Amino acid sequence: MKRVMFISSMGGHLNELLQLKPLFSKYKTCFVTEKTPSTLFLKKDYENVSYLVYATKHEMWKYLFVFPYNCLKSLYLFLKLKPDVVISTGSHTAVPMCYIAHFFKKKVIYIETFANIYTKSLAGKLVYPIADQFVVQWESMKELYPNAVYGGWIF
Repeated sequence: MKRVMFISSMGGHLNELLQLKPLFSKYKTCFVTEKTPSTLFLKKDYENVSYLVYATKHEMWKYLFVFPYNCLKSLYLFLKLKPDVVISTGSHTAVPMCYIAHFFKKKVIYIETFANIYTKSLAGKLVYPIADQFVVQWESMKELYPNAVYGGWIF
C-alpha cells in the first residue's frame, strides 16, 4: 500500500486538504500541518499526524527563525514517514516538503488554492516547476499554469 503524506498550512489550505477525505482510507496516510489550537482536532480524528511550528510572513522576525526550523523538521518527518507521494494544497509550510520529496524522487501532487482565480500563489509559483502533477481548481488558472490539470473544485 502506498504511503501518502497530506501537508498544508492551517486554515483554508487545511480545509481544502481535508476535502480529499475519500482518499485517506485508500492509502497509508499521514498528515502534516502547523500546530495551533485549531489544528489539534486532527490528532483525535486521524492516526498519523505531525505538526510544524506556526508562523506567518506577516511576523517576519519570528518567521526568519521558524522557517529554517520547519525545513529541517520537514526533512526529519520525510525520512521518518517515508511517503511515496506528497499531496499539498499549500502554502509556505508545504513548499519545503514538496522540494524534499522531489529531491528523493517521490511523487509531488500540488493543488493550487481555490482562493486564486486569476493570480498565482507564491507557493504555487515555487512548486509548479517540480510538481509531478499540478492541479488547478479554476479553468482560468490554466492560462497561468499551462501544464496544470484542471480538476475542478474540491469542495
